[in-house]
Amino acid sequence: MKTFKIIFVLLTFSFLVISCSSDNNESEAVVYNEENPFDVYMSISGFRETTAVVRKAGFFEMGFSFIPIVNGKINSFAVRTPDVNNALRITLWDAETKKNIKSETIDVSAVNVFIEKAVAPITLMKGKEYFLSINTDDYYLRKNGTGADVSFPIVAGNIIVTGNAYASNTGIVISYPVNSTKNYYTGDITFKFQQTE
Repeated sequence: MKTFKIIFVLLTFSFLVISCSSDNNESEAVVYNEENPFDVYMSISGFRETTAVVRKAGFFEMGFSFIPIVNGKINSFAVRTPDVNNALRITLWDAETKKNIKSETIDVSAVNVFIEKAVAPITLMKGKEYFLSINTDDYYLRKNGTGADVSFPIVAGNIIVTGNAYASNTGIVISYPVNSTKNYYTGDITFKFQQTE
């Protein structure tokens, strides 16, 4: 009887240890670091010559298209402009359907610094093309030193930048940017991307 109790206690203890070990493995999911593709994109493209454009007339929807190479999510948007704007609109588009996925308004209360806004996570699918744009009449115009066209795609971590574009509009109506640009970039905008698997 004593032997039976000892075996029972040992078996129970072994079961608990295995159970706890299994639970620990399940809760140790990998959490990936956030990535911001903007600096890598600007560095590889050579868009370093910057001119501040403050128009106060003539709004544009401007930005860049990109493809994630892994599944992930956007946790925040960020924008930098040469003039304050308490209601700057930033929009994430489905590049294939040209439909608005998500628009946010950012209060740009300071110039020449990135203003970041956290958002409810937006799921991005691996291999799908998106477009990120801002709607503004105040922006930075960036060129490379040679004036030559930049070759796309540009790999910036887990994000592949596929091109730049803009659209003219009134500032009220959201227009998908269709005018491609290869020898300059407008709109200092970016996002924080986090791989999810």
